[in-house]
Amino acid sequence: MALAFIGCVASVAVVASNVMSPAETGPQLTYTITRGDLVVTVTEQGLVESSENTEIKCRVRGRNAVLWIIESGTIVKKGDELVRLDSAFINEQIDERTKYAHWSQSAADGSAGRLARAKLAVSEYEKGRYVAELMTMEKDVVVAEAKLRTANDRLNHAEVMRKSDYKSDLEVEEKQFAVDRAKLNLKLERTELDVLKRFTLKEESQTLKGNLNSVTATHKANVERATADGSRRDRALQEVKHCVVRAERSGLVIHPSAAKWEHGPIEEGTNVWKDQVLLLMPDLAKMQVKVGVHESLVDRIKKGLTAKVTLPDRTTTGTVSSVAAVTRPAQWWTGNEVTYDTLIALRPEEGLKPGMSAEVEVIIAEYENVLIIPVAAIVETEAGQFCWVKTDKGIRKRPLELGDSNTIFTIVEKGLREGDEVLLNPPGNRGSQPLENQNE
Repeated sequence: MALAFIGCVASVAVVASNVMSPAETGPQLTYTITRGDLVVTVTEQGLVESSENTEIKCRVRGRNAVLWIIESGTIVKKGDELVRLDSAFINEQIDERTKYAHWSQSAADGSAGRLARAKLAVSEYEKGRYVAELMTMEKDVVVAEAKLRTANDRLNHAEVMRKSDYKSDLEVEEKQFAVDRAKLNLKLERTELDVLKRFTLKEESQTLKGNLNSVTATHKANVERATADGSRRDRALQEVKHCVVRAERSGLVIHPSAAKWEHGPIEEGTNVWKDQVLLLMPDLAKMQVKVGVHESLVDRIKKGLTAKVTLPDRTTTGTVSSVAAVTRPAQWWTGNEVTYDTLIALRPEEGLKPGMSAEVEVIIAEYENVLIIPVAAIVETEAGQFCWVKTDKGIRKRPLELGDSNTIFTIVEKGLREGDEVLLNPPGNRGSQPLENQNE
């Protein structure tokens, strides 16, 4: 874990009220204050990963068992087999869906024929049978009118002949009856013609159109069912192809667990589901290290800072590429430590692989020609920070104003001069000593 300057000082500080007299402690190690360069770093442990990963996902619906999966870390070529899933259930689905697709298509073809007949029936009646019936009835009306005229002529002739005693009253009555019957027949023909025009046409047209609408709706349903069943069959045919997963490009293949994925490892016999990531193909030219920086130091980590990265087989350099704006959730097994994900971009190099352990040392500050004091010489108390200086008059307690720090040295702002000799690891005091408590 990296050290902040206050944390570093606190880790080696002792309480001033417990300082012992130099006479009681014997010989003391000292350090002569000098000027020098100071580099402040943050060191964290992380894992190498790729910033760009091609995700190979399961494209088969439901849960399917893995029959075989390629070993993590294998270099493959485009088209190589990577994963094989159990396809027995999908093959059963293909047979079942094919049967339903044929049934549905047969129903759709049958309703298509009925629909064509229903359309023809409307036109056949309105432009054929109705016209023929209309013409027949109009002809019957004309004939009835002619018969009525003829009957009237015969009646008039009979009445004239009766006046001349050529026709009897009975013959006149017969002619009158013929006229009445012709009138009734004409009225009947006209009524039937009127019924045809006003009612029969509408009734028959509505019946035929209603049947057409019904057949149309049935046909649409059959077509949709046939389309759906055909789509299910085609989807199953397509999915059975996805049961064998092949590499879309050449490169390294790793299991998701090797990249600290949230799911468990995928191996033979495990079940996978649609859209689950089965494998990753990292871009080895874009490698990075992910580390967690403690919340006390994250404000000092900026994009673009240089980092020293120590790998198992080499040491390289990197650059801070991003710092998370939101902390990762604290976990009990990490002591509820709050950290922020920080990415260190690495230079392209041969041999970098995902999952490699890495120690990252980020340089957060560099100082030149500054007055420095060892961390081991500093004591932190409630009253402030102090050190013990060896003088001609004895050992004196000296208050300090300190600046930035690393694990070894701290910058002195005020309280010391170059050449001062300070005690290292000042011991505790069990009694008050006037010389010890006198400030120079």
